[in-house]
Amino acid sequence: MIALMYHDVVAAEDADSSGFPGRDAALYKVTPEQFEAHLGAIGGVEVTITFDDGGSSAMRAADGLERHGFTGHFFITTNYIGARGFVTEHDLRELRMRGHVIGSHSCSHPLRMGHGSWPQVLDEWTRSRSILADILGEDVQVASVPGGDFAPQVAEAAARAGFARLFTSEPTREARHAFGLTLLGRFTIQRWTTADTAAALAAGDWLPCARQALMWNAKKISKRVGGERYLQLRKLLLRHGDDVQWGDRAV
Repeated sequence: MIALMYHDVVAAEDADSSGFPGRDAALYKVTPEQFEAHLGAIGGVEVTITFDDGGSSAMRAADGLERHGFTGHFFITTNYIGARGFVTEHDLRELRMRGHVIGSHSCSHPLRMGHGSWPQVLDEWTRSRSILADILGEDVQVASVPGGDFAPQVAEAAARAGFARLFTSEPTREARHAFGLTLLGRFTIQRWTTADTAAALAAGDWLPCARQALMWNAKKISKRVGGERYLQLRKLLLRHGDDVQWGDRAV
């Protein structure tokens, strides 16, 4: 099944009010009007709609999803629960009560999780899963990789932590299996994504899916070759340096 990756649903002039602040994060935030148009265009197509980071706009997104008959997957960066612009414990319990899926997006949202040490990566998954389970009073089986930085050890650590499904940022509709996990790709929604494009991605149309795959592979090569320099260039182009580091506790 196709999965779409959203982040926040906020007014364009108020992008920092939900989720992580800064120009980088704003690239993945859509307005309420856009989101409503996307859902209307997608219509009755069977699609998994996910939200990364755990921004407070999850409640608004859930309202829209329910109006159109969709269930959302909300992936939460647990260090930020209750921080300004992020969901609270009460929000999470309400979302779950309303039938939405709650999963982990790590504890601190490391930008290069695939390059972290084994103890760090395992701790990110283990602690975040435990925190969410305590809040919800139930087991948590699903997670998504922060920053799009996937590596085999990220999946292995997620499996060791007890997850059964792991969403990546790779634009593919094919499910894979590794370390006892089901690995699921997603197609990225950005602030300029039109309703027609969102609907075409949800339907699995060849051209928009192929475009994302091409861009993903080019970006992956740039990251691999550039390493830390890639992140430095990214900061320069976006004119900010508000990266999330290991163990951050507040926005």
